[in-house]
Amino acid sequence: MLFQIPNVLTQDALTQIRHGLEQAQFIDGKLTAGWHAKSVKANEQLATNDAIGKTVKTTVRDALLHHPLFQAAVRPRAIHSLLVSRYSSGMSYGRHVDNAMMNGQRTDVSLTLFLGESTEYDGGELVIESADREQSYKLEAGSTIVYPSTTLHRVEPVTRGDRLVVVGWVHSWVRDASQREILFDLETAQRSLFAREGKTAEFDLIAKSQANLLRRWME
Repeated sequence: MLFQIPNVLTQDALTQIRHGLEQAQFIDGKLTAGWHAKSVKANEQLATNDAIGKTVKTTVRDALLHHPLFQAAVRPRAIHSLLVSRYSSGMSYGRHVDNAMMNGQRTDVSLTLFLGESTEYDGGELVIESADREQSYKLEAGSTIVYPSTTLHRVEPVTRGDRLVVVGWVHSWVRDASQREILFDLETAQRSLFAREGKTAEFDLIAKSQANLLRRWME
């Protein structure tokens, strides 16, 4: 399941992060690419030992884990391997699929959180492929696009300005994307029914089915 979450970060959090990154040390992004992705990856990433990195990762991780849509749709067991990436003019990331394992964790779900406004740069769209089409995404600052790690995707060349994002990967309690979608649909129906009619017999049956499927599918 692919979806967008607007305003994951507050304006104050964005301002603090961007101010801190102005003096941060960025390194060649190829250092964290898989062997087959190095040839198509041209960007910069925040050095792992940079002091601002820990603050950025904690802020982003906490914001996502406390967001009800992210919780319901992703079922996160761990958000891991968060990276701050910068694309200046001429940089891009060609067609690739994310590694199945990163830092000893399975990658079920990928995310890109945009730190800069879309008007601050040209190009740099995230393009995600499906069986019959490609879809481009360029969100406003503080917003996040969440998508299956199994997809082929790319970042188009930046032609003006800097594209600044946080990218990350999630190990989900539920490995299968179709199962996560079923659980999400059931929870959405459950919440809608409760808001309209309260705790009814039908609500209890949906809650029972959702909980029992989660027990069956959790890893």
